[in-house]
Amino acid sequence: MAQQEIQQELYVDQYTLGLVGPDQEWAGTVADGGTVTTYTPPGCWGPMITPEFRGGHEVTRPIRVEGASVGDAVALHIRDVDVTSMATSTGSMAEREDAFGDDPFVDHRCPECGTEWPETVVEGTGEDAIKCAECGANASSFGFEYGYTVAFDDDHTVGITLDEDGAHDLAETADEVMDIPENSRQHPIVLYEPGEMPGTLGRLRPFIGNVGTTPPITMPDSHNAGDFGQFLIGAEHDYGLESEADLEARTDGHMDVPQVRPGATLICPVKIDGAGIYVGDLHANQGDGELSLHTTDISGTVTMDVDVIEGLELDGPVLLPTAEDLPFISKPYSDRERETGRELGEEHGVDVEDDMGPIQVIGSGATVNDATQNAFDRATELLSMSEGEVRSRCTFTGGVQIGRLPGVVQLDMLAPMDVLEDLDIAHLVREQYGL
Repeated sequence: MAQQEIQQELYVDQYTLGLVGPDQEWAGTVADGGTVTTYTPPGCWGPMITPEFRGGHEVTRPIRVEGASVGDAVALHIRDVDVTSMATSTGSMAEREDAFGDDPFVDHRCPECGTEWPETVVEGTGEDAIKCAECGANASSFGFEYGYTVAFDDDHTVGITLDEDGAHDLAETADEVMDIPENSRQHPIVLYEPGEMPGTLGRLRPFIGNVGTTPPITMPDSHNAGDFGQFLIGAEHDYGLESEADLEARTDGHMDVPQVRPGATLICPVKIDGAGIYVGDLHANQGDGELSLHTTDISGTVTMDVDVIEGLELDGPVLLPTAEDLPFISKPYSDRERETGRELGEEHGVDVEDDMGPIQVIGSGATVNDATQNAFDRATELLSMSEGEVRSRCTFTGGVQIGRLPGVVQLDMLAPMDVLEDLDIAHLVREQYGL
């Protein structure tokens, strides 16, 4: 990927066909301390039903960051997520077994003529609307096991699920309803017009499901995580991996952690020179765990400020969520709590460590237990602590939250500020929480 002119403010509206990796074309170069704005198309469902895609998302081309080298980290300060879709469709998925090889998200093929990653055209609406351009067969790998269509209010604060007639009306203008960007190549999922669960009201709070840095190997964007990545091990398609060890190249951009939203700071590993930031898979809302495996995919713009942290070698992301999103036990101490703690320390003859800051270490793996162990391993390496100390601190001042089943978690803790100073991230924690 050739280097480009450094820009203080960079706008990106070019996307990949479902892949992340060092062979993708740069979208541009942003200055260290600069601002990136992306116009991001919907994630999961659209690319999933568009057989031309090699992965389950449509993410931006990678963004080079001035001065970012392998072994550094980049901090992404998420300023804004502006939803531009008026509606979406989602639910739990059903696979069409004849339309793929090893993996329905990756190695698509027409069930009739056998064309791999076939180009397709849209004819009408409904689950049979996506046709192979070669033979006219229904070429999509997915349908709904249970599906619903959601319409949003103008301010994107709530959504309601529609009946079949309402879903059909939106399907007639699906591209407009979902605001599919001009350079996007996905078919909008609203075409499928699912109408189950009508009349249900839900709260909206948009976030970014897939954001981070480019891994040093090419892989499907939806599989850049320890749980989805399991499907690459032993796969015979072009992006298959030989072993679990090969999956360690991931950067865990695909988190589906709803706390990755405006006001949060995400610290990401740099595993290729230039970092290769990318953004995708915006969601209007999601409960912890993403229990249907999918949620409300949307288009929108994302604005982030970017800083390089030299020499901070990470295996996976570290999240500083908004103070509002912190669990009670992991919130920064109040002045009164500090004072009470010091008085208690004097009573018992012990110096009280009260200069602490919240961090969340992201872990991923085949299962939630594997993901938690991965987070323990990452935290012990990052903080130079034994696993026993990490487990103890996370029990006494933190915990574990589930981003996605089967295997993405956030490991919460209040970390000693002197340790964070040594990592050169204490200033980020202090700024994030007003410490």
